[in-house]
Amino acid sequence: MSKTDYVGQYADQAIREMHASDVPASITLAQGMLESDYGNSPLAKYANNHFGIKCHKGWEGPTFIQDDDEQNECFRKYYEAYESYKDHSKFLSTRDRYASLFDLKTTDYKGWARGLKKAGYATNPKYADLLIRIIEENELYKYDKMVKLKDTKILASVDKPDLRQEAPQVLSIRSVKVSTNNIKYVLADNGDTPATIAKKNEMGLWQILKYNDFDKRQTIMQGDIVYLQPKRNYATDEFHIVGAGESLHSISQEHGVKMKRLLKMNQLSPNYAPEVGEKILLRDVGRINEHLTGR
Repeated sequence: MSKTDYVGQYADQAIREMHASDVPASITLAQGMLESDYGNSPLAKYANNHFGIKCHKGWEGPTFIQDDDEQNECFRKYYEAYESYKDHSKFLSTRDRYASLFDLKTTDYKGWARGLKKAGYATNPKYADLLIRIIEENELYKYDKMVKLKDTKILASVDKPDLRQEAPQVLSIRSVKVSTNNIKYVLADNGDTPATIAKKNEMGLWQILKYNDFDKRQTIMQGDIVYLQPKRNYATDEFHIVGAGESLHSISQEHGVKMKRLLKMNQLSPNYAPEVGEKILLRDVGRINEHLTGR
């Protein structure tokens, strides 16, 4: 993954976390880029841990062991990278040693960088300078100037107030939603097809088909969820109880879980028709923990 790839993939999440926790988006992105080697480090690739957060007392989630300051240190492991971003915000906002940082403005990335180093986030004496350089070389500071549009999770730059005054753009923006599994989606209008949704959202038809496990002749009903980003390997819920008229595909869409993962977790064939009341696993906790612990 390149610098550009990393920013393109995680900028939205960093901005979302900024509005939820007041950690500057530029700081979150810069830390993620530095700590994870732009998503290419073993910790990022195999543990989805982009911030080098160690287990610490009280961590009950999965773990990943690797050498750091000492041999065989314990790091937190996540099901998805976005969980690492949320935990990073929580980590900073709930520890007393970082409390003074939240008196700074979210646009004061230099103050935040120096404050993180002073609070002991990293042992590298040049940590603050490294963060500041990454922010300035990649112009990450522009993400600290993003504000929420009313009644939506999509963002507009305060440097471009006209964006929020143009009705067509606002209407288009407000149609995009974010699922509980942190995936952007739209609700289909009457008469929509994969092709029309792709065109409306300036995407390739192949993306809509792939992200939603659709075929080229897919029929879409008004109100159906159509994802604009890839679905996840796991859902936030552990299982789903099948209701009347539901299929594996509708369950996959409801929870934002890839079909191939849903089939694998439940050891089912693609043509399987679930029965009402049946439990469908969405998050194979047992197998994941077995894999993570090596037991």
